[in-house]
Formats: sequence, structure tokens, C-alpha cells
Amino acid sequence: MAVVTQIQVRRGTAAQWTSTNPTLAAGEWGYETDTGKAKIGNGSTAWSSLSYFGGTGTVTSITAGTGLSGGTITGSGTIAIDTATTVDLSTAQTLTNKTLTTPTITQGQATPTFSANAYTLAASDAGKLLLASNSSTAGTVNIPTDATTNFAVGTQITILQTGSGQLTIQAASSGTTTVYSTGATAATPKCRAQYSAITVIKTAANTWYAMGDIS
Repeated sequence: MAVVTQIQVRRGTAAQWTSTNPTLAAGEWGYETDTGKAKIGNGSTAWSSLSYFGGTGTVTSITAGTGLSGGTITGSGTIAIDTATTVDLSTAQTLTNKTLTTPTITQGQATPTFSANAYTLAASDAGKLLLASNSSTAGTVNIPTDATTNFAVGTQITILQTGSGQLTIQAASSGTTTVYSTGATAATPKCRAQYSAITVIKTAANTWYAMGDIS
């Protein structure tokens, strides 16, 4: 009758091995009962510093960086984009070697309230479409000096005259800020009629160009 020989190796949970942290003899096996992983001693290296058997070149742990979630490795693991981390246009963010595929930029919209049929552009208006619903009385949209509101060069703002009162686009301080246009008076272009729109673009310090349905 064949004799069956049973061989057992030192064993314990991963936590038990880590807590005890023994030094296995050369060629001695240690087995983690909860992970199924094993290590082989060399007679001088403590458990926590030994590599797992067959672990050469195998990822055993990973740390998820900024914008990533997950990372725990048992036999396999998943790294995913953290949906809580988004890219927007209102905060300073640095993207390195990233490709944006069919990005969507949503442009804001505002309806300014004209006080005495006059409105001065504010920092929050940058990149927006402003609906100017002033009454039948003529009104003005004033472009502030850089000292008042320093819009970034390249800023574009569109003013749509939804009211019947004709709008004039002008510098709040004509001696400091310069406005260029094809209007009858270049520095003070006007919306041609109700529902006309003018876009103003800052091209340099205290320098703006106005284009659109101008008179």
C-alpha cells in the first residue's frame, strides 16, 4: 500500500506575517492563507522585505495619482479616471501630454440690468453673450479701463440688443481705453437695429475692437 506523505509549510494570514515579520531560513516557505501568495526565505531577510514567490516583474501594488481612483491589487486591479476630478475653464490647471477628444465648451449667458440705461462690463462677463434688454431710450455699454477691470488679452464679449433703445459701445474712459470699429464714429459703434449684435475683442492693453451689425 502506497504511503501518502503530507508536507505543510509555515502559514498564516498576511496580517499575521506582517505583525510577526520573521526571518525565514534559506529555502523555507511561508504561505499567506488569505491571499494565496507565498515567499521563500534566504536566511537573512525579514518577511516584509522578501519578494513574493514568482513576483519578479509582477505588479503587487500601485498608487493612484491625481485624477485617478482605485489601485488595490489582489490578483488584478483597475485604475479608473476619477469622475469627481474635472477640467474647467475658470481655474488654473496644467495638462501635460493630454489629448482632449471632441471637447465641449459651454458658453455662459447673462442678462445685465442697465442702470440709467448704462452698463459697464464686468470681469464675470468675459466670454459671455449679454442680452441688453434696455427700454426704448438709447443706452450705452461701457468698456472699463485695465486699471478698473483687467480683462485678459483675447477676451471676447458679445452684446445683443434685444430692446428697442439703440445701444452704443464705448470706452468708459476714452482717454485711456481705445475702441476701434467700422462704425460711423469708430470709437463709439452702435448696434444698427433691435436684435443686432456687436462682439468686442481685447487685443492689447486698453485696446478693443468691435465687430458685428454696426452703424
